[in-house]
Amino acid sequence: MYLADRAAPAEGTTAPGRTRGRRFGVSSVVFALGAVSLITDISSEMVTAVLPLYLVVGLGLSPLGFGTLDGVYNGVSALVQLTGGHLADRVRNHKLIAGIGYGLSAVCKPLLLLVHSLGPLGVVLALERTGKGLRTAPRDAMISLSTPAEFQGRAFGVHRAMDTTGAVLGPVAAFLILRAATDGYDAVFGVSACVAVLGVLVLVLFVPGKTRTARAVPGAAKDTDSTGDPDIKDAGDGRPAGAGAGADVDADADADTVGKRPVDIREALRLLRLPRLRGLAACAVLLGLTTVSDAFVYLLLQRRTGISEYWFPLMPLGTAAVFLLLAVPVGTLADRVGRRVVFLVGHALLLVAYTLLLWAPDLPALPYLVLALHGMFYAATDGVLPAAVSAIVPEQLRASGLALVGTGQALARFCCSIAFGAAWTVWGDAPALAGSAVGLLGCALVAGVVLRPSGGRP
Repeated sequence: MYLADRAAPAEGTTAPGRTRGRRFGVSSVVFALGAVSLITDISSEMVTAVLPLYLVVGLGLSPLGFGTLDGVYNGVSALVQLTGGHLADRVRNHKLIAGIGYGLSAVCKPLLLLVHSLGPLGVVLALERTGKGLRTAPRDAMISLSTPAEFQGRAFGVHRAMDTTGAVLGPVAAFLILRAATDGYDAVFGVSACVAVLGVLVLVLFVPGKTRTARAVPGAAKDTDSTGDPDIKDAGDGRPAGAGAGADVDADADADTVGKRPVDIREALRLLRLPRLRGLAACAVLLGLTTVSDAFVYLLLQRRTGISEYWFPLMPLGTAAVFLLLAVPVGTLADRVGRRVVFLVGHALLLVAYTLLLWAPDLPALPYLVLALHGMFYAATDGVLPAAVSAIVPEQLRASGLALVGTGQALARFCCSIAFGAAWTVWGDAPALAGSAVGLLGCALVAGVVLRPSGGRP
């Protein structure tokens, strides 16, 4: 059913400063994909909200066991992102690959009702994350390709805001179901499966099969360079990012020829020859190695503050609510002041959250402060990073470039989950978090040097 192809409406400009089918520089494709993500995230976050408690309390997993499973949960998605991104560029159908990913995740949700031991549960979660990995890069590529360069941060912010609306509603739904149902966990998994199917239907019916590349809006602010990011001047060799990338990918073929023939995997890997992309990917990996997973943050906060298990499913709601409120304004700010600056500030906010968890006095406001900082971190990084990558990578390899950086970051977080779980088991939660905080500070300093703007810009 994903082969159904609806022609995208022309998105050429109709008058100076105005573009057909756009709201504030954001195309209808972004809103349609945002609706799909909203519904899918309700389904996913219903499961994610109860999963840590279900595994640690219900199944009795140790912190090391939970860290391993949490790492697999995120690591599988990371490994598959490369496949999803490359396939989307190769078959020239981002919707098809994204649809397969959404469909696979939806199929896995009812399987959670049938497994109650660690091994089978790990397999089902790995398959569900495989679906997420397949869909992430093609979806972000569709957002990027349908948006002018000067509005990339805003477009990703709008999508992440809609996505996070689902992340807000999911834990609330899980909380209400746990209160009302006798077999609370099974009820959560069953409702989650039904919602996931609805998300797939919205994708099939409302997301166009082909997305036309957006053009810059006439009269738009030109305070950025050709990449749309003040911090990314060129591809590192004196040429504009798009031109340099095309030349590095295939020096013998012009852009039109490259755009029409299938993409070879070697062309995608050659993207790492671009100095700015290589630096951005390296910094995403470095920072990911010291980014403690959300589940561990919530478990640490629960242990520190003594929050009842009854309220635990609502903890992701605090992060998601702040993310929802700030995603669009922070994305717009990143378009204006530079995505590098906003990305690094986000990790500084995460470091403050770690510091509060470690050394802040036991104040009633502590949970709210930590969750607010956690949400600010995501608002400043989750959409800003793909917007920065999109400014460097050529159109015909957009999904592959997004997948390369996303995979590196997710694999780094996979390693962090396992290492953090092991450190917690051996030394305790406070020393483990202190080590992560020190590591994050060091990696942020290195990233600040590597991502410094060219030409002496502040």
